[in-house]
Parts: sequence; C-alpha cells; structure tokens
Amino acid sequence: MDTRPTYGDRRITAQLRRELAKEDKPRVNHKRVYRIMKHNGLLLARHSAQRPGRLHDGKVIVMRSNLRWCSDVLELLCWSGETVRIAFVIDAHDREIIAWRAVVGMGISGSQVRDLMLETVEKRFGTLRAPMPVEWLSDNGSPYTAKDTRDFATQLNLVPCFTPVASPESNGLAEAFVRTFKRDYARLNPLPDAGTVLGQLGGWFDDYNHNHPHSGLGMRSPSEFIRAQLPAKVSG
Repeated sequence: MDTRPTYGDRRITAQLRRELAKEDKPRVNHKRVYRIMKHNGLLLARHSAQRPGRLHDGKVIVMRSNLRWCSDVLELLCWSGETVRIAFVIDAHDREIIAWRAVVGMGISGSQVRDLMLETVEKRFGTLRAPMPVEWLSDNGSPYTAKDTRDFATQLNLVPCFTPVASPESNGLAEAFVRTFKRDYARLNPLPDAGTVLGQLGGWFDDYNHNHPHSGLGMRSPSEFIRAQLPAKVSG
C-alpha cells in the first residue's frame, strides 16, 4: 500500500494475487481485501464529478492488438521550473506503451514523432514496415499533421487518423494513460529537475507495462495480457 497509494481495492487485489501466485499460494478474495481496506480507512474516495464538454461517440478500443495505435504528448513540470514533454504510443487493445520520446524545454518535433513511428513498427513487427495497415490516432498537433509525418506514416503502412477539433475524448485511451501516469508515477516521485525525471522515466514505463493492472484487461498488466494471448507452446 505504501508504494501504491493511488491504487483502489481492485488494483490492490490484483497486486496481491500476483505476489501470491509467485509463491504458489491460494488467491486472495477481493471482498476480503475490500473489508480490510475499509476497516483501516485505506479505500480511495469515489469519483463522482461529471466530466464537462461534448460527448464523442467514436470507439477507440479495438478487438485485437496492432489494429490501432494511439499517440499523444504529456508534460511534467519539475520543481526547478523545467518542463519535460513526453510523446508516447499505446496499443488500443493491449494498452502497452510501445515506445516513447522525451525532450526538455521544447516541444515534440515532427522528426521525433517520425522516429516514434518507426520504433513502434520495429518493436511490434521486427521490420521497417507494418505487414498490414495500422491506424495511428493522434490529435491535430503540427508534429502529427505535418506533411512529412503523414508521408512517412504511409511509407510505414500506418494510416494517420486525427481527433475532431475540440474533441480530445476521441483519443480517450491516450488521455486516460496521461491521467494514470501523472497520478501513479509523477505525483509519487521527486521531480527536482529534468535530469532526475529523465532518469526515472524508463522505470516508470516498465512498471506500467509489466505491473499496472487494468480493469479492461481483467486486472492484468499489459505484459501479462499480451502473454495470455500468445499460442500455447506444444511440448515435444
């Protein structure tokens, strides 16, 4: 609990089950965890505020991996006043952060977005071009809408898609990740300067991919979910 103070009862249950499974012990009951946390005043306050703004009916989630990748940029303000901007790409099915780029004191450039695109394709397919078209969903920021970026995406067999103006909900998966990343990582760690933040980012992204439970993934982390989708090995 001390290391995951932003986790509610469901995510704490998932973490406990993961640790118990490593020791080959029985699964813990979620209701028991809830009762213990409630008795000790450890439950999170329920969020009841309604989100203002117009609704968007577009569906971001897809039925399998590598159909749609969502990209966005998040900002972290250091205590020194420096700003770290991070461009990332997340799979709309398995929620893995496939690749990311960080810069200090400047905006993400079109060149960096193109590097992000290439790295994502290489990590997912081991090639320089996706074997089938993959949607690349982002907002209308100039690094994404630049002609060079759109042309490069086409060369990689990516299909650039953009959210409607004034409708960030259209890329809700990326927006949700930004909230999670700031709540569960940035706010719980020291941010004295840009150098310190840059040194921590890799560990934060690894922890998110390998340990962070998602309700949409059956309270598994992205890595656990991806492994569960792989064909079972046949022993010889």
